[in-house]
Amino acid sequence: LFLATLTYDTLRFEYEDFPETKEPVWILGRKYSVFTEKEEILLDVTSRLWFTYRKNFPAIGGTGPTSDTGWGCMLRCGQMIFAQALVCRHLGRDWRWIKGKRQMDNYFNVLNAFIDKKDSYYSIHQIAQMGVGEGKSIGQWYGPNTVAQVLKKLATFDTWSSLAVHIAMDNTVVMEEIRRLCQSNVLCAGAAACPALESDVLYNGCPEDAGLRERLALWKPLVLLIPLRLGLTEINEAYIETLKHCFMMPQSLGVIGGKPNSAHYFIGYVGEELIYLDPHTTQPAVEPSDSGCLPDESFHCQHPPCRMSIAELDPSIAVGFFCNTEADFNDWCQQIKKLSLVRGALPMFELVERQPSHFSNPDVLNLTPDSSDADRLERFFDSEDEDFEILSL
Repeated sequence: LFLATLTYDTLRFEYEDFPETKEPVWILGRKYSVFTEKEEILLDVTSRLWFTYRKNFPAIGGTGPTSDTGWGCMLRCGQMIFAQALVCRHLGRDWRWIKGKRQMDNYFNVLNAFIDKKDSYYSIHQIAQMGVGEGKSIGQWYGPNTVAQVLKKLATFDTWSSLAVHIAMDNTVVMEEIRRLCQSNVLCAGAAACPALESDVLYNGCPEDAGLRERLALWKPLVLLIPLRLGLTEINEAYIETLKHCFMMPQSLGVIGGKPNSAHYFIGYVGEELIYLDPHTTQPAVEPSDSGCLPDESFHCQHPPCRMSIAELDPSIAVGFFCNTEADFNDWCQQIKKLSLVRGALPMFELVERQPSHFSNPDVLNLTPDSSDADRLERFFDSEDEDFEILSL
């Protein structure tokens, strides 16, 4: 009877993939045992949205490329880390994708936000065209920082998710800045004060979430992306423990990075190896069927995930976290503070209450989020992907 339940995937998973180790497997804040929870690990990995190269999609910008093979891997990794934020926001971290099982509408709403067409919020079309403003021509390779900056801009159009996206530059996370950003719509407490909310919440026919208005009033769910450079040409091993701890936090969205010019979406680790989803497979673009249903199997990696030694990681990465509530953010801050006490772990970034004085530049001071200078502020902090300040020992 037991043998009858083993699928080909489970067998591959058992014999080819994870080493028989007592070391725990960590996947985006969840801890698993290889010995007793193999199927749960595989189900968790398969449930992540997997974006790969695609071919034969509508031309980007009307006359541009119809495939992103060879250049879109970091854009796809950006989509994956952001899709994980949307899954946490609309479906929850415990949600699982099961092949053949009917999924709820919100799942398709999330997936539709990434489909390869010009009017999806986070499509390859939107990312590539928005990247032109960041100095990247269509078809040019991105680094982690550029894709983070572009996704932040695109998120402002996604009123359904209503996310606060913060990119912590200069290896510094400023708590005060994040609180200000996430509490920016505190005036919307009364229903009458926010009549526009009605149409936003009914996006794509979604039923209105009774608690949504209240939640929006107090704290916008936070997507925190931290671009880092953890060494010159290879990762400084003093950061490895800290990097592992990022995957242990319940707020983890994983890490985008990879090997030079080959991007991966890292979702966890086991022992000294990172576990990742690889976008380097070209699949045909997906069209919704006549009934409007979206065939979704190709958006889930149904074979065991890839692994690589942490030591091989390119030092240029971006780490992501999702804090749905203010309590989640406060908890994350506490965990980061505790991490600075772990022996042998060098902090990858600094957590401070207020803007440090070395940020004080006439270009930067006294800008409100709505200021026309906001773009200038972003450009001031947005260096080229390879120009991060090097963290010293």
